[in-house]
Amino acid sequence: MLYRYSRRQMAVLTLSGLGAWWWGHAAGAQIQPQQPLFQTPVKRVASLTSLTADILYRLAPEKLVGIPSGQLLESDPRFQGMTRLGLGNQPNLEQLVALQPEWVVGATGFHNTLAERLQELGIPTYLTSVNNWQALEETITTLAAALGVDPQPLLQEYGSLLPQELPNPRPKTLLLAGTQPILSPNRESWAGDLLERFGADNLTATLQSQGQFRGYVTLSAERILEANPEILLVVNPEAADPLAFFRSRPFWNQLQAVQTQRVYAFDYYGLVNPGSLEKIKATCERLAEVLSGS
Repeated sequence: MLYRYSRRQMAVLTLSGLGAWWWGHAAGAQIQPQQPLFQTPVKRVASLTSLTADILYRLAPEKLVGIPSGQLLESDPRFQGMTRLGLGNQPNLEQLVALQPEWVVGATGFHNTLAERLQELGIPTYLTSVNNWQALEETITTLAAALGVDPQPLLQEYGSLLPQELPNPRPKTLLLAGTQPILSPNRESWAGDLLERFGADNLTATLQSQGQFRGYVTLSAERILEANPEILLVVNPEAADPLAFFRSRPFWNQLQAVQTQRVYAFDYYGLVNPGSLEKIKATCERLAEVLSGS
């Protein structure tokens, strides 16, 4: 059966490229991430995304009172016993308010309506969208400022994952995400930015997004053949064998990367959707391994 993106995954792709917004007494007013959000450090914070839950826990675990449901956090022993607030863009408002958070962190596009409701209740909300590495660092810095903690240890830990030297020449690389449609990231997405930082010559970097998948372009078999990458990365969420669909396509065996056995399956989390700090780390280590051997 051909895989189609779930509504949640489609929303993640659609929302890539949107900024981070602060919802407080003036809804919709954008702030610079380095500016302090509160006069005194926040003591109780709830997170509506797995990535910010992970960041908040790394910065100040004792202040995190609520997290989203989902596979990335369910199996993590650090979060056992912590209140789950529901999935995706429909967290349980009553349960959230009952936690009496001083601050709620969510995602632009997923939680805009909820942020407005929380504002009416006097609960400040910060909405993020991590569509590149700089946005990740700004999010860490912003959350640390609100919590009154030092972001530098975490920034340095994750900054060290980026390569000091890039491959030369840069390998011609194509990332195929999903099957219907087949999507590939331009430089306006988390995946596209990550590929560039690791020295890949992303063959769809400069193509313009069309339709609902902001930061991604739709590829036909003809365009994939025309690109003919040296390295091929494949993300096919929820498929037991991420490559099975592509192996059955007539164009597959004509590709240079297939003929030279330089095709690599990647996890959706970490490369397409940042997901969590651990997923980002695993993806960075794998990209370094794949691209450094060019």
